[in-house]
Amino acid sequence: MGDYETETGVPRRSKYRRPRREISWVGLLIGVALGIGAGLFYAWAVDTRVEYDTEPWQLKPSDRAQYIAAVALGFSYDSDLSRAIQRLVELRPQVDPIQEVADVACDLATTGYASTSSGLRAIRSMMQFYRLQGRSGCADSLIPFEDQATPQVVIDLPTPTPLPPASKTPTPESAVRPSPTPPRVIAPTVQPQSDYIIAAINTFCATGSSGVIEVFVQDFNGQGVPGQAVRVRWDEGSDTFFTGLKPERGPGYADFQMEAGKGYSVEMPGRSDPTSQPLVAAPCVTEGGDSAISSYRVFFRPA
Repeated sequence: MGDYETETGVPRRSKYRRPRREISWVGLLIGVALGIGAGLFYAWAVDTRVEYDTEPWQLKPSDRAQYIAAVALGFSYDSDLSRAIQRLVELRPQVDPIQEVADVACDLATTGYASTSSGLRAIRSMMQFYRLQGRSGCADSLIPFEDQATPQVVIDLPTPTPLPPASKTPTPESAVRPSPTPPRVIAPTVQPQSDYIIAAINTFCATGSSGVIEVFVQDFNGQGVPGQAVRVRWDEGSDTFFTGLKPERGPGYADFQMEAGKGYSVEMPGRSDPTSQPLVAAPCVTEGGDSAISSYRVFFRPA
């Protein structure tokens, strides 16, 4: 009889001959949950990814509307119809791209978007664009196309009392001569729109956005303002572009690709002074040790 058998031939119970247990489903679920949590933490906090190459046709509906508004605002600034049409075609619309502008203007006119001055200006720019191409939409009946004239206050200055008619008796000439009736002074009741200043310029180095000038135009509350013209100058020329054409980066975002070794100045034409120092596209090294070109983030805010 073996050491591991009883008299009846049944194997003795031993810690070395225990039956195998089934899989611990509780442990498995805990492990999966911990793995998912660790992966999300790594993706959201440690190694975040920013999407830079989104095509216009990949935008979600709300960002698509902002993109169309920015295209219309750009057209109102430069009147470049071919460029505007090309940007609209990049949306891959299911209908006529110009009619889509009318449809989006109609949708925006029925929301709170039209309650702000910037939103109203964008809708009217869209109306102007599609009307010039012979299209129409419900925004035509919801929003007056022509801007109302700026209310004015007419100030009538007092008119001096006229001199009495001359008599036969000569009257000594007065030393004080009556002044002619002064013209009416027209004073606007609305102050002109505030200019912008450069609030901050930050430098960074990244292989994913090497040699890029990123511009952020914001209002007093730090919210992005779409459809604003931004101009970049360098020795050989200049380029003007607009915020809002990449809504996935924010409505007030625009960017410009620099060439290595050149210096650039940035401004909002007619709205701000240019940068005091050139933004030089100089070589840099990322935190991971990769070579790239210096990039910049320029923030414009109202003065």
